[in-house]
Amino acid sequence: MDFRGDPSSALLEALDPEQNSGFSDHYLEVPFDLSRVLFITTANVLDTIPPALRDRLEIIRFSGYTPDEKFQIAKKYLFEKTLYGSGLLPSQVEITDKAIQKIINGYTKEAGVRDLERAFSKIMRKVARKVDAKEVEKVNITPKNLHEYLGPQRFTETLAESKDDVGISTGLAWTQVGGDILFIEVSTMPGKGRMTITGQLGDVMKESCKAALTYIRSNWKELGLSEDLAAKYDFHIHVPEGAVPKDGPSAGVAIVTALYSAVSQKKVKKDVGMTGEITLRGRVLEIGGLKEKLIAAHRAGLKTVVIPKGNRKDLEEVPDKVKKNLDVRFSGKISDVLHIAMTQ
Repeated sequence: MDFRGDPSSALLEALDPEQNSGFSDHYLEVPFDLSRVLFITTANVLDTIPPALRDRLEIIRFSGYTPDEKFQIAKKYLFEKTLYGSGLLPSQVEITDKAIQKIINGYTKEAGVRDLERAFSKIMRKVARKVDAKEVEKVNITPKNLHEYLGPQRFTETLAESKDDVGISTGLAWTQVGGDILFIEVSTMPGKGRMTITGQLGDVMKESCKAALTYIRSNWKELGLSEDLAAKYDFHIHVPEGAVPKDGPSAGVAIVTALYSAVSQKKVKKDVGMTGEITLRGRVLEIGGLKEKLIAAHRAGLKTVVIPKGNRKDLEEVPDKVKKNLDVRFSGKISDVLHIAMTQ
C-alpha cells in the first residue's frame, strides 16, 4: 500500500488460477508459472484482508492452546529450549509442575506460548547468572520462589461468584488471548424507563442491552412482571473492568437474565454461566469461540453452562476433560435460559 507496492494486489494476481500460469514479476519482468505452487500464509485477523483476496483463500482457523496444552508444550519443549539457550545443563535447573501451572495462569495471558517462552527465558537467565557467579550449583523452581525470578504475579484468575445474588449474571466471553468470564450487573431505581450503560461496551453490546430491555418490557406478562415496570424504573447495566473494551453479541442472554433478576428480585445461581445472542422474539442464536468459552468456565469453577442449540456441533472441539466437569445445557429460547439460571 506504499512505495513498495500493494501486496494484496500482487497476491490476488498470484493466487488467481486464470492468471498465475504466466505471473510476471514487476522487478525482474520475467514470467513465472505459479499454477502448481501452494502458498501458505498466516494472519492474526481476517478483517483487513480484501474480500476479493479472501475469496481465493482456503481459511483454516486455529484456536488458542488450552492450559493443559500449554503445560505439555512448556514441559516437553520450552524448558529444554530455554535451558540450553542460556548455557545451562539439566542437572543445574529443576522446575515443578505446579510452578509451570502458576507461570501459565499467573504470568501469561495469551492464545499462544510466546510470553510463556519469555518467562522461561527470564528464569533461565537469572539462574545462569547465579551459577556463573558460583552462588549456587543447582536451582529448584517452585511456586514459592517464582516471585524471585519473575516478580509479582501479573494476572489473577476471574472466579465464579461466591453466592447467589440478585441482578448479576455470569456471561462467557471470547478474547484474542482465549476465553474469559464476565459479570453483568443490573441495578434498578425509581424512574421513567431510562437506561444507563457503563463498562466501556462496544456498539454491538450496547444494542444487546437495548434488545434485552425491549424483550423484558414486551414479555412482561409471560415473565410474571408488572406492566408498568418501564414507567416505574430506571435501569443501570454495568460490566466490571471498565478499562477493558468489550464487544460482541454473545452476552445477550446474560444481560436478559441479569435484567429479569433485578426487576423480579429473584436470585441467579452463582455457578451457572451462559452465552448466546438474542432476538426480540426471544430466540437464542449460536455464537463463536465456544471451545475457549467453555475452558474459561471450567477454569473459573462454574458447574453449569447454557449454550445455544446451534452450537451443539461445536462441542466436538472441546476437550473431554472440560466436558466431563461441566453440565452443558442447550437453549433455543430465553425462557430455557431463565429456567436453568434462576434459583426459583
